[in-house]
Amino acid sequence: MNKIALLKEEIAKVVVGQEKMIDGLLVGLLCEGHVLIEGIPGLAKTTTVNALAKGLGLNFKRVQFTPDLLPSDILGAEIYDPQNNAFKIKHGPVFTNLLLADEINRAPAKVQSALLEVMQEKQVTIGDESFMLDLPFFVMATQNPIEQEGVYQLPEAQLDRFMFKLVVGYNTKEEELEIARRVARGVQEEISAVVNPEELRTMQVEVKEVHMDAEVENYMIELVTATRDPKAYGLDALDEYIQFGASPRVSIDMFKSVKAMAYLRGKAFVSPVDVAYVAKELMRHRIVLSYEAEAEGVTTDELITQILDAVPVP
Repeated sequence: MNKIALLKEEIAKVVVGQEKMIDGLLVGLLCEGHVLIEGIPGLAKTTTVNALAKGLGLNFKRVQFTPDLLPSDILGAEIYDPQNNAFKIKHGPVFTNLLLADEINRAPAKVQSALLEVMQEKQVTIGDESFMLDLPFFVMATQNPIEQEGVYQLPEAQLDRFMFKLVVGYNTKEEELEIARRVARGVQEEISAVVNPEELRTMQVEVKEVHMDAEVENYMIELVTATRDPKAYGLDALDEYIQFGASPRVSIDMFKSVKAMAYLRGKAFVSPVDVAYVAKELMRHRIVLSYEAEAEGVTTDELITQILDAVPVP
């Protein structure tokens, strides 16, 4: 059994179902990206991230985002040491391998933005000093839907740093029955570390070697371009709904993530199926809707579905 299958088995000890969320997290990890998970409370978002960290045997820290959180609570700060009559650096929880930013949209924008440099540059600046983070470094953030009370919309610049936005739905009836039975039994299964950092790095290198045909590459660029100029693809109705299309970072992340998705499925090459599997996760949070779209209740997922239907598949 390969390492990915072993890791999924360990996660399944505490998480029932939610396979798409688990696959999304694994793709983000293999691509050295970051993942945002959205869903109502109680859908095992935090449990899944915690299980993944244990299965990888990596350093793991969690920050519970609240309205009174400060950037220094995440990054660290200079503090005065009266014994030595000098300032010293106190590192924050961001100095880890896997950082869980739990309910990230419960903190205001200044705190959310504190993660921008960390996510992009993998370094932290405290005072006059900059510190490189240990690799791998992976941010997994969870958030409740924006319709819930007491939450803040994430800045577009930060949303663009997340490779995927995974939307988690309810479990099936059979899965929910299994969850209730497990909780009622009160038995907590221990998760073993089945992948070490060296093996993870090897898998990240193997992902980059997955073959991708030029036709598939052009197909992906066409999909991204269609979000910016839908009229060119016969999607005139979408033009008034999209204020800003997907950024160039989407193209970069798409080239990475489709290889990882093919790798997860045990294939040595990328197919259009892999592209369709990750398209919504890649773009749903990076397309800025117009006022008309919001007024009519149009979602980015609906627009992406129309784009996938309109762009010819190689």
